[in-house]
Amino acid sequence: MRLNVYYSAFILVIILVFQCSVSSGTDTRELVEYFSQKAVPFEDAGNLDNIIETAGERDLVLLGEASHGTSEFYRWRAEITKRLIAEKGFSFIAVEGDWASIYRLNEYVKGRPGAPSSARRVLRRFDRWPEWMWGNTDIEELAEWLREYNDALPDDQKIGFYGMDVYGQWEAMDDLLEYTSENMQRHHRQINRSMECFAGYDRDEWAYARAVVGRGHPSCEDDLKRVVDIFRELADQVGRDELEDFRKAKQNAYVVKNAEDFFRLAITDNTGSWNSRATHMWETVKRLLSWYGEGSGGIVWAHNTHVGDADATVMRYQDMVNIGKLSREELGIDRVFINGFGTYTGRVNAGSSWGSSMHRMQIPQGIEGSIEYILGQVGHEQFFLIFDQEDRLHPALSEFIGHRAIGVVYNPRQESGNYVPTILPERYDSFIFIRETSPLSPVR
Repeated sequence: MRLNVYYSAFILVIILVFQCSVSSGTDTRELVEYFSQKAVPFEDAGNLDNIIETAGERDLVLLGEASHGTSEFYRWRAEITKRLIAEKGFSFIAVEGDWASIYRLNEYVKGRPGAPSSARRVLRRFDRWPEWMWGNTDIEELAEWLREYNDALPDDQKIGFYGMDVYGQWEAMDDLLEYTSENMQRHHRQINRSMECFAGYDRDEWAYARAVVGRGHPSCEDDLKRVVDIFRELADQVGRDELEDFRKAKQNAYVVKNAEDFFRLAITDNTGSWNSRATHMWETVKRLLSWYGEGSGGIVWAHNTHVGDADATVMRYQDMVNIGKLSREELGIDRVFINGFGTYTGRVNAGSSWGSSMHRMQIPQGIEGSIEYILGQVGHEQFFLIFDQEDRLHPALSEFIGHRAIGVVYNPRQESGNYVPTILPERYDSFIFIRETSPLSPVR
């Protein structure tokens, strides 16, 4: 049972709810005229001052993407990120990637002892599908910029780069056991036994989930919770010099525990598994904000479906949450800034099925009546919108309009199933639109 676990629950919502035309019936000409007046064209990062100034006042900036395979989304997120770090003092980046593998990039950008000699060497080691999502030249460029920027800073002020996702549990487990073997000998045997409960199914998460849900095998939930509890109990005993490595190991414990929860739920409860993953990502971001302390700022990179407020989409009818919704609820809407991305057409990296080879696919022009179609009629190659209360009260913008979402698995021939009914100015604080986009370039 190899599900597309990135989007299984999300796609289910679209299939169930989106059985109508892409547009709610709003006169698209009215919206084209409205957005044409609001659009701010830009050519370089220096033209993004309005976004930087507004976002820079928040504690958390969420930067989306409409696909996991588009170079322009990565490039402009990187340009915004660099300005937020250099001009507004933001402290870390958290991305929709595995904690254990992305942590190796974190060690490189901070210049930690034993780190590889270049970002490319780190990224070439990313071997879990879809490799192109983080092992690409746009991430390489940003990582090298971060390394150079960090070289001028003391260790306790270096900018971090972290993965916040629930996947990569086996690598997280290996890293955790290596740490406990060297640093927590008194607890290592118990932790190893708890890990084996989950890994004992040939390290096949789906075999474990089927055995527990379908055949009544005992779950490892309590065992893995106990591992996290051990780390919580020991937290106050860790010295300052050991704290970073301890926190890394503790987060690995959270990844394993929450991966067990996610895959077990995925067998019978798509919404529950989606929410489990979304909650793990949000809790990871909160943990990073706590680690960096008062006055720190975080930047999150994830798909629009994770950062755009779920309550402004049909996800709310399925009781689904995401980082955008959870962060606004817990921090307050005035402490979170959300930027979405979109494109009218272009090419994208994706797989035709889960785990298949990467292909460079043609993105069809936005379906008539969709957000992509409407913004594609605005007379600029690329521009941004910043939404205000006037936009949120505009009758035509308070209705659901289809908004394209491309996953790591994509079939352009089934384009109508890729649109999420969305209230755009409520889902995001700003939106960057690029008429024609190009695919990422994997590192070689």
